[in-house]
Amino acid sequence: MTVPYDPHSPNADPLPVNTPTPLDGQVTLVAYDPAWPGMFEQQAARIRAALGDRALRIEHVGSTSVPGLVAKPCIDILLVVADAGDDDAYIPDLEQAGYVLRISEAPEGWGPHRVFKAPDMNVNLHVLSEGSPEIREFLDYRDWLRAHPEDRDRYAAVKRELAGRHWNTMQDYADAKSDVVREIKTRMRKAIPDEG
Repeated sequence: MTVPYDPHSPNADPLPVNTPTPLDGQVTLVAYDPAWPGMFEQQAARIRAALGDRALRIEHVGSTSVPGLVAKPCIDILLVVADAGDDDAYIPDLEQAGYVLRISEAPEGWGPHRVFKAPDMNVNLHVLSEGSPEIREFLDYRDWLRAHPEDRDRYAAVKRELAGRHWNTMQDYADAKSDVVREIKTRMRKAIPDEG
């Protein structure tokens, strides 16, 4: 059996930094895999070995971090460093450990944001600066979906419906989920006190 080309796989042809990942088809979603937390731990150990105490926080985020949620088989990891914009302070060591820089940006309200792919498994390693408000967004959303199965299932239903459509890039699919994510986050923010 021929395995379909996966542009997110670690052995896919490298694309220039900030090039949207081509898809030209449907998104593959799979049932929650109890192996995902262990896969995260393998990567977290590699990151800690590469960066030592410069890795201020390493968290499993995204759909693979939520038991019972369908997901693309791609482990999302949040790495917090002192300053994600100080590329020389950590990128060479991550690259030495086999990670490949795919995104280098500074979205409004986030500050510097970097995304790396792993050398041996399908991973999105997000790097943010300590104090970035997006850290709390990642963690609160994950924790909310873990604790609220009705919102987890609502998100899953929308993901399944969208995954069956044709997408030119993976980012197009991600952007299409914005409405349901915003709806769930609105409920979440009403329930979670602002720690400002």
